[in-house]
Amino acid sequence: MATKQQLNRLEQITNLRDVWDSEAGDFTPWLAEKANLDLLGDTIGLELELESVEKDVGPFRADILCRDTADGSWVLVENQLERTDHTHLGQILTYAAGLKAVTIVWIAKRFTDEHQATLEWLNDMTGGGVNFFGLELELWRIGDSAIAPKFNVVAKPNTWVKTQAGTSTGSGAGGRAITEARQLQLEFWTSFREYLLDGGTTLKTREPHAQMCYDFALGKTGYWLSAAASSYTQQGGYGSYHIRVELLGNSPAARQFFGNLKIRNREIEEKLGSELGWDMREDLKTWKMYCSLVADHRNRDEWPAQFAWLGEKLERFYATFRPMIFGEFPQGE
Repeated sequence: MATKQQLNRLEQITNLRDVWDSEAGDFTPWLAEKANLDLLGDTIGLELELESVEKDVGPFRADILCRDTADGSWVLVENQLERTDHTHLGQILTYAAGLKAVTIVWIAKRFTDEHQATLEWLNDMTGGGVNFFGLELELWRIGDSAIAPKFNVVAKPNTWVKTQAGTSTGSGAGGRAITEARQLQLEFWTSFREYLLDGGTTLKTREPHAQMCYDFALGKTGYWLSAAASSYTQQGGYGSYHIRVELLGNSPAARQFFGNLKIRNREIEEKLGSELGWDMREDLKTWKMYCSLVADHRNRDEWPAQFAWLGEKLERFYATFRPMIFGEFPQGE
C-alpha cells in the first residue's frame, strides 16, 4: 500500500567539524545561545541561565558557566568536538573544584568506556552534593533540510542509587538518615513526577529527593516554584498535615517583585483560584507566597487527589508568574 506522503531518510553528519571548525571559536558560542542552552537543559532536566563564557579558573578557562534557575546553583559545561580524553577529564575536575560547581556537564562526540565509567563512579561517590552528566553530540538531517543537533545522555546522576546507598551506613544524600518517613517522601515525589510526565506537563521536572519539598524552575535565577507535603507550617512548628504550592524569591529584584504582587493580592487570588498566604518578613533571606490544602501524604489512597491538586496549582502558578518575572508585569511601579 502506497504512503500518502513521500518519506525520506535520516542522514547523520559524522564529522562535527563540518559544522564547527573549532570548539572555543565556534561550538562554545553556538552552545551559549539561549535556544541551544534550552535544548541542553531539556536533555538533562534543568533550566539553565547563562552566566559567562570562557570563565577563568586559575590558569584555565572553563567553556560555559550557567546557573540552575531552580536553586541558583552553578552548572559547568565543558565541551569537545572529538572523543573524550584525560585532559578534559582533569579540566572538569579542576573547574568543578575551583568554581564549586554543583552540576558538571561534559559534552563530546564520543565517550570512551573508561570516561563513562569514571563519571558513573563520581556520581556514586559524591553523595548527591555534585552531579556529573556525560553527553554525546550527534548531528542529523533529512534530505536537504537544516542540520539538527541531538544530545544523548551516556552518564547521569542516579538520585535513587545515591539515596539507597546510604541505608547501609545510616545516611543518604547529603549525609542525612534514610528514615521510614524520608523514604515515604521520596516515593511520594517520585510518583508525583510520574503523574506530571504522564499528563504532559509544561513544568520541567527533575529527579526527586527524600525531603518535604520538590522544586521547579521558572527560568530566571532567584525565582522558583515549590510543592510541599508535610505538617510543618509557614509560621514555624508543626500542625495538621497539608500540601501546598509556593512561589519563592531570594534576590533584591525578587523582593521588589513580591512587594508589587502583594498589592494585587485579591486579583491574583481570583486568577489562581486560591486564597493566598504570604511570608515576607524582613529577616528572611527567601520570601514566599503560597496556597495550601489540608491533606495527609502518608495516606497513599489519597495520592491521586493530592497529585491532581498540586499539579493544577503548579501549572497555574507557572503560567501566571513566569511571564511576570520576564517583564510582563511593571516591577518598578
